[in-house]
Amino acid sequence: MPFDRLIERIEKMNCPVVAGLDPTFAELPEHLKDGADDSFEGAAEALYQFSSQLIDALHDIVPAVKPQCAYFEMYGWQGVRALKRTMDYAKSKGMFVITDGKRNDIGSTMDAYAAAYLGESGALGPAFDADALTVNGYLGVDGIRPLMDAIIKRDRGIFVLCKTSNKSAGDLQDRLIDAKPIYQIMGEFCEEWGRETVGRYGYSGVGAVVGATYPEQLAALRAALPHTFFLVPGYGAQGGSAKQVALAFDRDGRGAIVNSSRAIMYAYKKGNTDPRAFAEAARSEAVRMRDEIHEALGS
Repeated sequence: MPFDRLIERIEKMNCPVVAGLDPTFAELPEHLKDGADDSFEGAAEALYQFSSQLIDALHDIVPAVKPQCAYFEMYGWQGVRALKRTMDYAKSKGMFVITDGKRNDIGSTMDAYAAAYLGESGALGPAFDADALTVNGYLGVDGIRPLMDAIIKRDRGIFVLCKTSNKSAGDLQDRLIDAKPIYQIMGEFCEEWGRETVGRYGYSGVGAVVGATYPEQLAALRAALPHTFFLVPGYGAQGGSAKQVALAFDRDGRGAIVNSSRAIMYAYKKGNTDPRAFAEAARSEAVRMRDEIHEALGS
């Protein structure tokens, strides 16, 4: 199962961190932007150079990356090509690639999403070929079933939005149905959908996105969903602490991977770091984050 591979990579590196790749052209170091802001091709190439240099700096200490589709799609087909190049480069370095697309639909449309990101496009073979994909589960099992083939036959995984880290998450997710909050019901669906795909470490191929910014709910979901691996956003820039993210892990220190995007990507903006050393600054921040989580876990 896919999260067996991820767990083994986390344990090999002793690092439960995924580096989010959410680059915007305006935030890139100036030396990467020079001469690139007059075309989509130039902007997309700058995004790729930034992302690939981050991967070079992180691949031996961070087990996974999470490119966010939107930050590449905003630069047109050229940006989408940069996304594919970035994913391929991360995989060539042995990293587990979680594509953050939050895709969902029903019927043949979801079949197409499943083929694009986790499966194969007919005789042409894999397209993006991610190891995992973030998914919006609020269309019910009709939007999940097309992904199950990829989970079972191609050893791929999904992370279903459950309790997200944003401020307005509770507007819908905390509403009660039969005295249960919707996020809890969604978590129970994750357990149900993944029942036939549990791997050697006890986690299925159907994971859940559960934010660190709501620690009480995070702890409750960890206890209630023993077979669901968590992708935990909200650490750092959104206010989640190491103490909070520690609640996502099981008694063996497994069961979760913690995302940091801006804090790692733009670590060079702290202090007086030379922008040309952005990758080294990102590496230092990833190490600091790893050590902070270890301390919170008591490991």
